[in-house]
Amino acid sequence: MSVNEGPESARVELPSGGGLQGAVEGGVSVFRAVPYAEPPVGALRWRPARPHPGWEGVRDATVDGPSAPQMYVEGGDPVLGGHGAPPFDDDCLTVDVWTPAADGAARPVLVWIHGGGFVSGSGSLPVYSGETFARDGDLVVVTVNYRIGALGYLYPGERDGDPAGNFWLTDQLAALRWVKENIAAFGGDPDLVTVAGQSGGAVSTAALAGHPDARGLFRRVILQSPPFGLHLPTPAEYQERTEAYLGIAGADSVDQLRRLPWPSLIGAGGGLFARTVRWGHWPTPFLPVIDGITLSRHPAETLLHGAAADVDVLIGWTREEANFGFALDGAHAAATREQVVARLADTFGDDGAAGAYAAYERSRPGARPADVLMDLISDELFRVPCLELAEARAALGRPVWAYQFDLPTPAYEGRLGAAHCLELPFVFANFDAWSHAPFLAGLDPRVRDALARAMHEAWIAFVRTGDPNHAGLPSWERYGQETRSTMRFDSVVGAVGDLAGTSRRLFAARG
Repeated sequence: MSVNEGPESARVELPSGGGLQGAVEGGVSVFRAVPYAEPPVGALRWRPARPHPGWEGVRDATVDGPSAPQMYVEGGDPVLGGHGAPPFDDDCLTVDVWTPAADGAARPVLVWIHGGGFVSGSGSLPVYSGETFARDGDLVVVTVNYRIGALGYLYPGERDGDPAGNFWLTDQLAALRWVKENIAAFGGDPDLVTVAGQSGGAVSTAALAGHPDARGLFRRVILQSPPFGLHLPTPAEYQERTEAYLGIAGADSVDQLRRLPWPSLIGAGGGLFARTVRWGHWPTPFLPVIDGITLSRHPAETLLHGAAADVDVLIGWTREEANFGFALDGAHAAATREQVVARLADTFGDDGAAGAYAAYERSRPGARPADVLMDLISDELFRVPCLELAEARAALGRPVWAYQFDLPTPAYEGRLGAAHCLELPFVFANFDAWSHAPFLAGLDPRVRDALARAMHEAWIAFVRTGDPNHAGLPSWERYGQETRSTMRFDSVVGAVGDLAGTSRRLFAARG
């Protein structure tokens, strides 16, 4: 049972127990900081998420709760302007819910899983507000807070007497179970759920799609810039990172870590970052682990097997993904040809590095060594693995739509290009919430808003029907092995056959 009360308030009674008092913002009802799992504190640190026991009476849901603990720098970063803000706390396993009305309308549901390199972000950030999707698409939108950094991705393993890891994944599974059990009270259809995520959140989304415990919890996925090219370690491979982290934290055991305040754990994560960074590689101090229990295969493979093969997939990338992390960094922007050829050898081998460099030069006339480097990283981490998934699903006859976001930002004299994360404000169509973000500076509002309408409505159409086509968009065909149709989102929007074919063929030639 659920009811709305008054023009500026909303109330819901949950089947799992207890009530919620929300608010009405921008014409939609909002319920914030709704707990979906027990607080993972004390002895529950580095333990799988447990269902929240519920509460009696009506809980205030008008104010966001703490985000997952993470590093924070006042003033943010030069690209996004920040991706997480206090307050932070261990007790962070909550969702925010937006709905046009808490009634029995059985609307499609969009669950958003934020990215952030596995170390930053929050589902309650204003940039991820579900208001625009709920209002414009008549959707129920859920955004998820989950454990990140050391608290979500450290692998204690045998040191803790338990071979399971990936606590972030157990959080997300718990959130999806909560959605299944409760979303009807918010006017949502528990049998028509789409999970979407960007970057690390897209890796999460794919991992969930192939998880046996997630079967029946959602029907569609949207994968924005998943870094599927990351090598995900086995427990044995991860052990070195775990030992290094313990040493930096000054702990001899996981039990000692459980007694440390979370700021000490976040500080030790910064130390691990410094130890694991490598020139020419995207820094990832913490990673999912293929533990064989919570995660049995690389998330890039999950949508090709079992029930996950029937999930509808929308997948894409930005043209210059790597510029996000490298274009403004002097050590990479000043890369020499020799340095880049050596980095290419990591991917193409010593015999293939020079030829690969020449291929990248041909594909981008006038390219500097730094341009070749960033194209390589973009291809290796994002574009080519996304294409490989699209190719494999097409070969199986499974539905998949592919896109590339091409609109460059003029910020920083154009050095960022169409960088990682740049599509986010277009997808959410909420540029006001991104006013702090330097990477949007200088965009022509007319071009910006027209492209946002095209993308935002495509995402809504996909959530509602499993097909991203809508009246304001040129025809977008499924990705197939003959046409390889890929939607190019730029100042002019249109589908292109084999848009990233040069990159696809270059990596396929590795053998």
